[in-house]
Amino acid sequence: MAAQVLIENRSIEQVAVQHRPKVERIRQWLTCTLQRGALPPTDRAQAGEALALIGDPRFRTDAWYLPAEPLLGFVEIPAGPFLMGSDQAYDPDASSDERPQHEVDLPAYLNGRYPVTVAQFRAFVDNSGHQRGDEASLRGFSNHPVVYVSWHRARQYCEWLTEKLQTWEGLPASLAMRLQQDRWGVTLPSEAEWEKAARGSDGWSYPWGNEPNPNWANDANTGINTTSAVGCFPRGASPHTIEDMSGNVLEWTRSLWGEYPYPLDQEGQSQRENLEAGSGVARVLRGGAFSDHHRLVRCAYRCRNYPNLRDDVIGFRVVVRPAF
Repeated sequence: MAAQVLIENRSIEQVAVQHRPKVERIRQWLTCTLQRGALPPTDRAQAGEALALIGDPRFRTDAWYLPAEPLLGFVEIPAGPFLMGSDQAYDPDASSDERPQHEVDLPAYLNGRYPVTVAQFRAFVDNSGHQRGDEASLRGFSNHPVVYVSWHRARQYCEWLTEKLQTWEGLPASLAMRLQQDRWGVTLPSEAEWEKAARGSDGWSYPWGNEPNPNWANDANTGINTTSAVGCFPRGASPHTIEDMSGNVLEWTRSLWGEYPYPLDQEGQSQRENLEAGSGVARVLRGGAFSDHHRLVRCAYRCRNYPNLRDDVIGFRVVVRPAF
């Protein structure tokens, strides 16, 4: 209610110096509302929107609105195998596109904790020199996942952020070693990388286990009916502490569509991850969206579309990995 008063009176910029600690407490309360996950999803979503309007302290204004965490919101996914795809004997919702279930061994990489937000994408648009493209991508709440972004624009964001981080003196030491010394780069996840980050090594149907839960993901049964602030569903985090992998928005991957098993060479690379394939070749999207039934927000669910597509249910997240 206190946040709503500030918003409705448009007084956030005129708060007297002596009252600014009160505003900061309001931000902290709203942040706790999201991170504890105790209130119903619709209440948490409203808190997230209020937080966007009075300033979300979870993100750094001096670092292109990346998360205010030691690794700027990137989480290390260790090298090793995981189960990719579905076994219909254990998951009756599995489709033929998800079979056969098989083991995939990936090298280590860093996965974004959240999807790319409107604020992060706006920083790219304002600072990159690229044409603005679809203005609809910049209209959402600043801490919501950006939508209306084509696969090509998502890749441009990755290239821009790679350059920014590789030349930034403020980069945390462990990221600097990879991005500046080892010349890793920011890119879209492969669908194998996406799925490992979503389900861990145990082959769960959802990031949290094998049963759907509308309190732990923004899907069609949750009642929000639009995107929500990233991090609204902390209890739905994956074993690797990655959030919003189930629902909220579909996410582009760098992978071309193809049948299983997913092909990888000895270095964890795949021709299916060819970034130069034309716009007439479909790319894989993962995660399901706020409008999708629980079957479509499972970790193994796959869909595809052409890379020029922009839609109100499609966003993306990024990984940091060795450059191709």
